[in-house]
Amino acid sequence: MPIRKRSTATLRRLIDAAMDLERRTMHLYCVFESQFSAREELRTFWFDMAQHESRHFGALALVAGLLESESNRGLRAATALTPVRVQHLRRLLTRLQAEAEKGVAVERAFEIALDVEGSEIEDVVLDLLQTLKGEAERERAVKLLIHDLGDLSYMIEKYTSNHALLARADELLEQQVGRLRPKAASPRRLLHSVKR
Repeated sequence: MPIRKRSTATLRRLIDAAMDLERRTMHLYCVFESQFSAREELRTFWFDMAQHESRHFGALALVAGLLESESNRGLRAATALTPVRVQHLRRLLTRLQAEAEKGVAVERAFEIALDVEGSEIEDVVLDLLQTLKGEAERERAVKLLIHDLGDLSYMIEKYTSNHALLARADELLEQQVGRLRPKAASPRRLLHSVKR
């Protein structure tokens, strides 16, 4: 992904946008925590999901604080976070939050969580964390995401009989696990090296 130096003001706006996405995702999961509070296992699951989003929010808030404390700080920002992308993600969250706040069945809550976790919101945050705090922070965030997706897959299997939804959760989980695997050489590159 191409990166370039951005002004502190531009970087701060990007971080604020990412923080807003995380805050809204956290709120969505808090809505579900309240809706399903009668079942302790579900309440705990949604609380944990909200708590994990709060950690991303906190990591971004720390970076914002670093920028405020030293306005000349030279940080590089991923160029993938554009106003168009942010607006798309905000519209997605607005639509899902409106639906959730009306009250949904547990299966639909899981579908909404998959929509959010499978959207680019996590990618935006992971890109920013990697660029601003380094590969170790990105890897930590991916591991947390994998944990969340594993829990989500388990809850889907336990509380629904929707095999397509479970398969979708498992596929998303595998994609995230792939992010932690070392990048293998492409078959074309391997073939080229064998021909030499």
